[in-house]
Amino acid sequence: MKFVITKSIIENIISSMQPFLEKKDASSITSHIYLEVTNSTLVLKATDYEIGLQSTITDLIESQDGKATVNGQNLLNIIKRLKESDIILETVDNSLVIKQSRSNFKLPMYDANEYPSFPKTENLSPLNINNINLINSIKKITPAIDNNNPKFELNGALVDIKEDKINFVATDTRRLAVTYLQNMSNNVNQFIIPKKAIIEIQKLFLDEIKIAYDDTNMVISTNNTLFFTKLINGKFPDYERIIPSSLRYNFTVQKAVLVESIKLVTSLFSNIKVTFSPHSIIFESLDEESESKTQVDIDLSIDSEFYIAVNAKYLLDFLSMSNNEKIKIGFNESNLPFYLEDEKFYTIVMPIVLDK
Repeated sequence: MKFVITKSIIENIISSMQPFLEKKDASSITSHIYLEVTNSTLVLKATDYEIGLQSTITDLIESQDGKATVNGQNLLNIIKRLKESDIILETVDNSLVIKQSRSNFKLPMYDANEYPSFPKTENLSPLNINNINLINSIKKITPAIDNNNPKFELNGALVDIKEDKINFVATDTRRLAVTYLQNMSNNVNQFIIPKKAIIEIQKLFLDEIKIAYDDTNMVISTNNTLFFTKLINGKFPDYERIIPSSLRYNFTVQKAVLVESIKLVTSLFSNIKVTFSPHSIIFESLDEESESKTQVDIDLSIDSEFYIAVNAKYLLDFLSMSNNEKIKIGFNESNLPFYLEDEKFYTIVMPIVLDK
């Protein structure tokens, strides 16, 4: 195998593949990037078995067919140090040689025939959804996806395809985040995308995409890029029973007022108490060793006083993902879950229970 390529092109691709490599075990073939040249087309792959990325470069100026694998981190470290001009990569015996001008590097290879295969795209069900809508939807719920929960299904986001809409759902058991889109033509189904894949999808796809899935994998592709992730095998909690069927109080508040006040009282401690009364909102820290408090005078459409106690991060996560200047807040009573809404995006937060 041999090909000549511009440094910036291959550096960008190798950089984008780093999250897909096995980092803990450099002796594993999944720490390697796979390279194959066929008819002046270069295909590069990286996978840790759970997620994978494939990129294709066509119309190589100078090439010889063949395939190789090479440690992805080491290859990137070499390419970064080279000058902004063409690079030659070729296999010599059992090594990949990287050359530019008078610089020469040699990295060991593994057997390219042993490289893990990517899932087949035939017989997968299509998911018809606009890429911008997909990215915006998963971005909003990402902060609520749990990390390293023993219940594996909570370490991902649920895509719940209903007849009339598609719900994107995440929970870390302290809050539930849901955003939804209108379902135009997709069959009713559910699947859970791992958090790592959710994060990578947001980085990779800005152009039009094709999405397909089955019970095991989801594949996203463009003309030159193919991404896959294994789906989480598990049953997501019945999130709809957590959503209140009715709310005793419902009112809107300026987002900027909430953000400013919350940040003001959380400089030392993240847990806060927010008291709503007919003519004001009081924000105060729950830190027992210090006092932080601020008040906003505002007329609310409520007839009695009640409060929420909560980790301020949950409020700020929601507010940072909301698009409008005003957000809706809903309650039934103190010490019960409360509701935050911004158009087709809402979060239900479990309160910190305080003695009345």
